Amino acid sequence: MQQNGSSGSNGSDGCGARERQALSFSPLPTATTRVRRFIQERQRTLPLPKVMVVFSAAGDADKPSDAISSSDPTEEGDGVRKPPASPSPKHPTPSKPLRSSLSTQEQQEFPEVISLNVGGTYFTTRLSTLRRYEDTMLAAMFSGRHYIPRDAEGRFFIDRDGAYFGDILNFLREGELPRQNRVRAVHREAQYYAIGPLLDSLEDIQPLTGEKVRQAFLDLLPYYKDNLERIVEIAKLRAMQKKARFAKLKVCVYKEEMPITPYERPLFNSLRFERSDSEAKLFEHHCEVDVTFGPWEAVADVYDLLHCIVSDLAERGIAAEQQCIGVCDKHLINHYYCKRPIYEFKITWW
Repeated sequence: MQQNGSSGSNGSDGCGARERQALSFSPLPTATTRVRRFIQERQRTLPLPKVMVVFSAAGDADKPSDAISSSDPTEEGDGVRKPPASPSPKHPTPSKPLRSSLSTQEQQEFPEVISLNVGGTYFTTRLSTLRRYEDTMLAAMFSGRHYIPRDAEGRFFIDRDGAYFGDILNFLREGELPRQNRVRAVHREAQYYAIGPLLDSLEDIQPLTGEKVRQAFLDLLPYYKDNLERIVEIAKLRAMQKKARFAKLKVCVYKEEMPITPYERPLFNSLRFERSDSEAKLFEHHCEVDVTFGPWEAVADVYDLLHCIVSDLAERGIAAEQQCIGVCDKHLINHYYCKRPIYEFKITWW
């Protein structure tokens, strides 16, 4: 019984071992043969496949060549591929290039239609209108690079008088110029907003064109502005001293450099160049007046300068009247007298 049992168990163990051996090792040659046949058909030489689980960042998915080349056991010392280091979360590697932050900020911050509050006056315009000319303050303000405050209603606020901002917008929209009586004020606003094309257009029309010509004449008188200030200061001081509504002062306005007399006028041009420096000093003197304008060399005469003085005082809100009261009769030498015209200016303060 024991022998039969032993033999039976041995027989069963032998058969079981042979069956397990057949079950364990029979698939390997078959799989290997299939792989080798597949490789031969493809005419490629690849190592035996491995099953690996690789953790990589999302950006590494765009680099398949790295995963394939790293799977070769000859590249690693131990034949095992190490997972690539993930990029730092502070500096992510985007799979696609990002749009510039400037364009994104512009689209998010500024709508196509802009509501403005300019010094309490409301305007509505397109964003493209404000950006029509690149080298302007408005284009810079609405470029997205600067912060613009908003009022309680959400309008973009510009701390400037809005009385002439409509003229600015009309030019930006269709090149329309303001009326003549608004040209000077709009010109000041165009200077503030640095709108070069508008400045050029305004300076080519009246009254700014005439102002250029007038200023070219006044540049011949280096002390014109100083003398104008002196007229205002003297008139104000005298009015305060006398407690009067107006003040009077004498102003000398002459064009010729040398003093003349009526009978030498035809020879004046020749005489002025024949005199030596020592002789010319004999004619130097100061008329007994408050302010003196002159001399100058230009076609514009004394009456043109008087008009400039009265106009510039009126620009400052000062009412001035003038009239000729005679000439300077100071005797200089021989038969030469000054003969410069003297004008009385009347400044009214209220």
